[in-house]
Amino acid sequence: METVRTLQESELELYEISKDKVSAEHYLHYAYLHRNVAAIGTPGAQDEVFHQLLPLDSDDVLGILFEEQPYTYPEHWQKPFLRNGPEGDYVWFDPSYAAQEAEFESIGRSIAEQLARFKEQGDLSEEAVRRFLSGVDARLRP
Repeated sequence: METVRTLQESELELYEISKDKVSAEHYLHYAYLHRNVAAIGTPGAQDEVFHQLLPLDSDDVLGILFEEQPYTYPEHWQKPFLRNGPEGDYVWFDPSYAAQEAEFESIGRSIAEQLARFKEQGDLSEEAVRRFLSGVDARLRP
């Protein structure tokens, strides 16, 4: 990887556009320093630097270079990207799970509310349960 342009750099964070020398693909490189505060006084505890690489197409590169496109993490990292862990190996990470997680939590709350109302009605017959479940099922289908 080679740096095309450093966009922002501080003691704790770095943003730069990088280019893979082999594939010629461009990435938004985000690096941050993780301070091991809980490990203060622990022998061998050291701060760690983590790296993330967001693949960029040509329009993204130009948009970021001409300061027309925001790039900060995590707000503007909405597509899959590579990130590394303490061992240094990169793995793909898909941030779309967060939106799905919020949607599933909302569905769960809705079902819990429906169940509470069902129980309050007091009719626990087989037919009432069947109607309740079919109603829940109908609300879950798009």
